Amino acid sequence: MAESPVLVPSVLLEGLALGESPRWHEGRLWLSDWLAGEVMSVDAAGVPTVELKMSGLPFCFDWLPDGRLLILSNDQGRKLLRREADGTLVTHAELADVSPYPWNEIVVDAHGNAYINSIGFDMMSGEDPKPGVLAVVSPDDAVRQIADDLRFPNGMVITPDGSTLIVAESHAKRLTAFDIAADGDLVNRRVWAEVDGYPDGICLDAEGAVWAAAMERCLRIEEGGRVLARVELDRAPFACMLGAETLYIVAAEWKGAEGMTLANRTGRVLAVQAPAPGAGHP
Repeated sequence: MAESPVLVPSVLLEGLALGESPRWHEGRLWLSDWLAGEVMSVDAAGVPTVELKMSGLPFCFDWLPDGRLLILSNDQGRKLLRREADGTLVTHAELADVSPYPWNEIVVDAHGNAYINSIGFDMMSGEDPKPGVLAVVSPDDAVRQIADDLRFPNGMVITPDGSTLIVAESHAKRLTAFDIAADGDLVNRRVWAEVDGYPDGICLDAEGAVWAAAMERCLRIEEGGRVLARVELDRAPFACMLGAETLYIVAAEWKGAEGMTLANRTGRVLAVQAPAPGAGHP
């Protein structure tokens, strides 16, 4: 079998503490710098603009169909916050009753359902891993758990037709798919692909392949697990995002949870021409 091509990225932005949750929104790359407490956007020249400051980590985000920002907050309770038009943050949903552990990732569908996952244990205090859960916050702000026994649930994508959700299970080294039912529930759980590494943040391209950040490389994977392309890195990638025809990767030197400090500003945003454009937001 032919070796998958290796793509070589360039540095778009550096000096981040810990970049996470890259998103493509209205022609700009958005991301969180967890340790700096910032959500920022970045233009094509690599110039950042701080869009929001807050505390607590992790804080991953996505947008409702009406353009309002939803952001996960683990500071002062487990909550999903919503940014109103005037910039104020209000509580969109209380999450602690579903899981008291850190909430990790979010993806919003075209109907305004926010799919969120919790890792299921307190990683920052050194607690032994336990299975996590996946929940949905409906447009009326009701929260319900819709999947369990996820091995460190991480990045998620929804296919453009809204029919399928794919979640990275980092500790299981796999991508898991669900069909999305009419009421927002998840059914028909299955392995979408086994991954050579621990998949973290993911994104979907227009040809149906998933890019997954995984252990000092990003892999372009088709359903079934065949690797179509790869980006080799000198530090750990935490997530990736496609914007038009560019793959953006947020990466930093990983020294364990104890090394997550503002002093270690090894975070970068890398950019590379992608074989296929992004699938677009559902």
